[in-house]
Amino acid sequence: MKYTLNIDTALLERVISVTGAATKTEAIHVALREVDRRAHLVERLRAGTGVSSDDEIRNLFGSPRGESSLETLRVAEDAAPYTTKGLKG
Repeated sequence: MKYTLNIDTALLERVISVTGAATKTEAIHVALREVDRRAHLVERLRAGTGVSSDDEIRNLFGSPRGESSLETLRVAEDAAPYTTKGLKG
């Protein structure tokens, strides 16, 4: 499906660099999958701990107010570089 989007060029270039994506489209797909993966992690965390709000998740990790739940989880993840190998549409 084709879309016309206004995208931050510098951000897209950084995503291409970090992921090793061969095309802009591939970089966007990788980024979308990553957001979906992180949202799934939050869902699983909530289900596994019984928490129901972002504030409760932040409290579990001792994060300061104002930080998003996804940002809280981000610091707990490995710093391994992203890759496009093995990813399919």
